[in-house]
Amino acid sequence: MTQTFSPLPPEARGRLAQGFAHLRAGDAAAALAIADALLADLPGHPEVLYLRSEACAAEGDSAGAIRALEGAVEASPGQWVLLLKLSRLLLGQRRRVAFREVAAQAASAAGTDPEALFSVARAYLAADQPADALPLLERAVANPMGAGHPGLWQELATTQFFLGDSAAAERSIAKVLAITPMAPGALHLRSTLRRQSPGSNHVEDLRARLGRAQDPESRVALLFALAKEHEDLGENEAAFAALSDGARLRAARVGGDVSAEVGVMERIARRHTADALAAMGDGDPGTGPLFVIGMPRSGTTLLERMLGRVPGVAAAGELLDFKLVVGEAAQAVHATMPRGDLVDAVLRAQAGAMGAEYLRGAREAVPGSPWWLDKTPVNFLYAGLIRQCLPSAPILHLTRDPMDACFAVFKTLFGQAYPFSYRLDALADYYIAYRRLMAHWHRQFPGRILDIPYEALVTDTETQARRVLGFCGFAWTDDVLQPERSTAPSTTASAAQVREPIHRRSVGAWRRHAAGLEPLRARLEAAGLVDDRGDPLPH
Repeated sequence: MTQTFSPLPPEARGRLAQGFAHLRAGDAAAALAIADALLADLPGHPEVLYLRSEACAAEGDSAGAIRALEGAVEASPGQWVLLLKLSRLLLGQRRRVAFREVAAQAASAAGTDPEALFSVARAYLAADQPADALPLLERAVANPMGAGHPGLWQELATTQFFLGDSAAAERSIAKVLAITPMAPGALHLRSTLRRQSPGSNHVEDLRARLGRAQDPESRVALLFALAKEHEDLGENEAAFAALSDGARLRAARVGGDVSAEVGVMERIARRHTADALAAMGDGDPGTGPLFVIGMPRSGTTLLERMLGRVPGVAAAGELLDFKLVVGEAAQAVHATMPRGDLVDAVLRAQAGAMGAEYLRGAREAVPGSPWWLDKTPVNFLYAGLIRQCLPSAPILHLTRDPMDACFAVFKTLFGQAYPFSYRLDALADYYIAYRRLMAHWHRQFPGRILDIPYEALVTDTETQARRVLGFCGFAWTDDVLQPERSTAPSTTASAAQVREPIHRRSVGAWRRHAAGLEPLRARLEAAGLVDDRGDPLPH
């Protein structure tokens, strides 16, 4: 901590240092004991309360960590570090109203300090609030001490991109590259801001930088950027060559073993039957959420933008809330009944309590909106639990041609997510397991999950939109046919595409690279999902 508080007596200062040393050594219990002993003699001291908060957090006691930090903030108001830490703890508990209040205080306390502004802006971005992060980042780069910080300019560019201002994002990227010519994030983002054209692209620049790039991270970003630009220009052979090289290099760095993910899906399909889920008791009947699920890059963002045009429906983004609620409930059961794994443990939780906790936190993400879209693709893992815990919630499942679905994932450079996506064999295995799990959900809950084929959504949009609105119980509005008019932020890999009118360019895109994708096709054929031409088989 960089703030100065009222002086501690020397002996207490030494004990405090011991407490933090215990924390660094992983002994949170010892740190907590020291904090409590110090607070008995120094009640309300902010530095000691900070130690207690950190120890509670390390012990998994989030409520205790928040209480201690609230006490520290009260004892030493206006400290941006304390306020920022508190805001992040509140966000972790999905207390979004309190998060916004405390984050605003942190932003005010940050003044013109670039480091402080950057830190608070990143908290807003973690909360999926780019509009609140933008002015803080602009203030940070306006400070001469922040103007030379490439990380600040990079975050600003990304935020501008999320908010739909590609021209401003390109100017910010130029600032990054002027300071750090091989900045991976900037190089990749520059190519994804817009569709490249013969008269306006970065192909030669990317090739030149690739010739000079040494570190693997920069080379990966350059290769994925080059693949994207070649594809935009219709240079398919060059595009796939760059993509393959980039994916191979990325896979070497992140691994990509998919066996754990596949194993979880198989255990869920075996154990989460309709009867087992019904034994969890009645869910919360409250309305509000509309779940959009499917593989990543399957069209979920397009459907979100369409439904976000319905009056009373807000886009909540890719909330992690349901996954977190499931994890917390499973861990609580597992702590008292350690036999078995978390897939089994969650079946002993109370569906109603889980549903209520999800609704509490998610409603705070979209204050004032009676309905919201929870567009977290991998919630397909929890479709059965969603059905049991939130029986009034429509579940909308985007389907897509298997080859197109996998190719769309393969060509995307994700951050920390989907490490299996850079290997065609692992990607195929994940997709096969996903399809089997979705087939399981349809068997267990016939008619309760609506499949929306991506191809039909972009070629016969009105028919599919009417199906979706009818399933959700909404009246028809022509506005859903013009998702590009939405002014809502988009913080996904599809942020550029969804600001265009609905198009069909991606339908059958894999066929331009059929030879390179043959290992993927063969694996999907063996699983009975496509035929020898790569066409989808009925399911």
